[in-house]
Amino acid sequence: MLKGIYAITDEILTPNTSIVSQVEAALKGGARIIQLRNKSAQDKDLIKTATQLQALCVKHKATFFINDRVELAQKIGADGVHIGYSDLGVKETRELISPTVLIGVSCYGDIERAKQAIKDGADYVAFGAFYPSKTKPKAAVVDFKVIAQAKKELGVPVCVIGGINEDNIKEIAAYQPDMFSLVSDIFEAKNIQEKVQKLTQKIKL
Repeated sequence: MLKGIYAITDEILTPNTSIVSQVEAALKGGARIIQLRNKSAQDKDLIKTATQLQALCVKHKATFFINDRVELAQKIGADGVHIGYSDLGVKETRELISPTVLIGVSCYGDIERAKQAIKDGADYVAFGAFYPSKTKPKAAVVDFKVIAQAKKELGVPVCVIGGINEDNIKEIAAYQPDMFSLVSDIFEAKNIQEKVQKLTQKIKL
């Protein structure tokens, strides 16, 4: 189910030595979607971690996505793959994976890109950044009106991302996106489980 807190891993904040325990803490706190995002390692170096995270998501009835790595997602039986601007297109991605694998697409602030992605077979679309982002400081900040337009026009789950944290999540929740993607606010927390519990409570308007 594509709804709720969507925790995205980070090469620095979730190193190999602790990523599994950190993600498990997020799941125990109520994260509903997990994404493995690693832009530098080779697929072969991520197979073990990806397999462990997929198993954790099954255990906690959550959904597991892998960023960009279509072949890895297919190989380990991930629930889905998330693709960005410079990755394969939705059509090409769909040709490489099982029809049951979910596809999420980064659309930044572009509703037309989202419409094309959905036409090509995307299962959800993500917009942002809505606040200045620690992990992507160069990301352009998007107007909240995009969320309202997306919810009205697109007909698939809408994800928001970029600088979202415990202090501002209630503000963006008022626009009723389906998923809230966070990186730093979750994985910089001293108590990840408690942090996700607090975030989950704040999006229940």
